[in-house]
Amino acid sequence: MALSRSHRVTMNDGNTIPVLGFGTYAPRSVPKSETVMATKVAIEVGFRHIDGAFAYENEKEVGQAIQAKIADGTVTRKDIFCTGKLWSTCHRPDLVRPALEETLKNLQLDYLDLYIIHSPISLKPGKEMYPMDENQKPIGYSVDLRDTWEAMEKCKDAGLVKSIGVSNFNRRQLEMILNKTGLKYKPVCNQVECHPYLNQSKLLEFCKSKDIILVAHSALGTQRDPQWVDEKAPVLLEEPVLGAIAKKHNRSPAQIALRYQIQRGVVVLAGSRSEKEIKENFGVFEFQLTPEDIKVIDGLNRNFRYYTLNEFQEFPNYPYNDEY
Repeated sequence: MALSRSHRVTMNDGNTIPVLGFGTYAPRSVPKSETVMATKVAIEVGFRHIDGAFAYENEKEVGQAIQAKIADGTVTRKDIFCTGKLWSTCHRPDLVRPALEETLKNLQLDYLDLYIIHSPISLKPGKEMYPMDENQKPIGYSVDLRDTWEAMEKCKDAGLVKSIGVSNFNRRQLEMILNKTGLKYKPVCNQVECHPYLNQSKLLEFCKSKDIILVAHSALGTQRDPQWVDEKAPVLLEEPVLGAIAKKHNRSPAQIALRYQIQRGVVVLAGSRSEKEIKENFGVFEFQLTPEDIKVIDGLNRNFRYYTLNEFQEFPNYPYNDEY
């Protein structure tokens, strides 16, 4: 069963997005071949929304998987909703289109369905993904994100991308774009860390009021990549409350965490390299949580962030100093 029309929502530009997406991020320790395999499996299982990013360093592999599934007739290009992300070293307006063109080349695609600014944090342009000074501190860069946004709008006008949005922006940063003089296109989405321990209820309410879709990354509590996540952080899927609701519905805790987002009007991403888990994650349309279940899961919120990005805390556009 592939995602049907009823499993899509309409964005503020009239395009639609599948409410469940396959996340392609993988820690560096994972062989790239696993990305090809997992993405192929996801498409075979029925995922039609593929979420990628230049910074994941596996766009070529994601592209190979998509092309293989188009070639064998499983899907057509139109069936696939493909997201890419503009990396932080490419916020300078003249670098936006070349960055998008590189992503398209990696994916072997003529256009993206969605292109988003990966983070409001700007880094020094250059070949290094994370430019560092002699003290191993990240090197920032001063750029007005409204100018970056204008360059994104031009990419949409050029037909290289159908929809444009942002990621990891707080309310203030979203408002800066929304209140921009001469704004041509509103961001269609804001992709942020969102799960029962960080349910983003205030940001979600704000986004809904502006007709911006909230997309949840790390919805299952992240892949616990030691590069970014504290090993002492709680394991979301071992949360007893999720376990009890899962037992009641004869489902897995992961399915409960994903279904929770869908029922709150959030587009949710789920990544895995296990065929069993990928199939399981796609089973979220086969059941419904009760209003009581939702209320109980809401009660798990503790504003806990897996991705704190503390090394960027001194940067002017660090997004997590604000309440939301």
